[in-house]
Amino acid sequence: MGTKDKRIDAYIAKAPEFAKPILDTLRATVHEACPECEETLKWSHPTFMYHGILCAMVAFKEYALLRFWKEKLLEVDGRNAVDVFGKATSVNDLPSKKLMASFIRKAMALNAEGTPLPKRPTKPKKALVMPDDFMAAIRKNKKALAAYDRFSPSHQREYVEWIVDAKREETRAKRIAQAVEWMAEGKPRNWKYM
Repeated sequence: MGTKDKRIDAYIAKAPEFAKPILDTLRATVHEACPECEETLKWSHPTFMYHGILCAMVAFKEYALLRFWKEKLLEVDGRNAVDVFGKATSVNDLPSKKLMASFIRKAMALNAEGTPLPKRPTKPKKALVMPDDFMAAIRKNKKALAAYDRFSPSHQREYVEWIVDAKREETRAKRIAQAVEWMAEGKPRNWKYM
């Protein structure tokens, strides 16, 4: 049997007046469709658990909504969960209980089967552009150049980004001098945290 969490009662009590009946309806519908779900707070929002995160509801100043953890995979009668569960400003904005229950049961099946979330497409990293003044400073110190060549691409990128992110010329010059000193000692950019 599922469990209810008193913190969710407190969340609903603190919600804007228009949102309270919406949240109560969503909560009741989730428990009807998934009696085994457990309530908790995640990211400070009421969350329903069933073999992992099932869905969460949230109230904002002007609207409330229900979001499914695997909503990109949820489709019922050719309709996607993202399109069906929009911003609700009243109970009338919610889909029918029958449709909501269909989405909840579909989400339960995905969780029970262990269906993973789709992987996010990885963004290609920008090419590492070495500033000429930085490379000139490194080349003047043989130890720093040898260390820089040995560094992994991520360690090289950390130094280059640190130099490029400097807003003032004085800051950039100080960072270049510091970077060359650290590299001559064989230290990666974030050596202090290792």
